[in-house]
Amino acid sequence: MSEEVQVGAPRARNRWGEGERLRGEILAAASRLLSELDGEDGLTIRGVARAAGIAPSSIYQHFTDRGALVAGLAEYEFARLRAAMEAAEGRVDAGDVVGRVRAMIHASCRFAVDNPGHYRLMTATGPPRTAPDVRPAGSLIDVVDLLVAGFERCAAAGFALRVPAERAAVIAFVGAHGRVALFPNSAGYADADSVLSFVDEFVSLVFA
Repeated sequence: MSEEVQVGAPRARNRWGEGERLRGEILAAASRLLSELDGEDGLTIRGVARAAGIAPSSIYQHFTDRGALVAGLAEYEFARLRAAMEAAEGRVDAGDVVGRVRAMIHASCRFAVDNPGHYRLMTATGPPRTAPDVRPAGSLIDVVDLLVAGFERCAAAGFALRVPAERAAVIAFVGAHGRVALFPNSAGYADADSVLSFVDEFVSLVFA
C-alpha cells in the first residue's frame, strides 16, 4: 500500500527552529533504522516513526511520502560523508597536500565499508543527467568537488597530475567506489586495510 500523504485539516505550525530539528531527528532515526535493515526496501514511514518515537503524521509534515523520505535520507548521509572527509583532511598537516587527498579518500572508503546499506542508497542513482555542456550538480558532485579541490592544491604545490584536477578526482572516486563495491565479495572481507592499500596504489597512478 502506498504511503502517500493524506489531505486533512491543516497542521499546527512548528515554533521557530522546531521543524528543522524534528526533520533532523527523523533523518537520524531513519539512518539508525537502515543500519538494522537488509536494505532500504524495508524502510517505511511507520517504521521510521517508531524509531523516532513520533506519530507517522509528524513525518508527513516534512516528507510528502516514502520516496521523499528516502531522498532526504540520501542527502543526510552525503552530509555525513562530507563531514567525515573534511574531518579526515583536517587531521593531516596542511603542507601534506597529497596526504590530505589520501585521507579524504580513505574516509570515504571507511564510511562505505562501515555503512554498506547507506552507501548503496547514496550511490544507487548516480549524478543527475544534464545536457552535455552543463556540469552535473548535487550531493555526489559535492563530494567529488572536495577531491577536485584537493588535487588542485596538489598541482599548485608542484605535484604534477597526469590529467586535470577535476578528472583526477573523478578517477580517484570511481576507482575507490569500484573497490568498495567489490569489498563484500572479496576474500579479505574482514580486512578493510586491503581496500585502503588498493586505493593508495590507484591514486598514485594519477600523479605523473
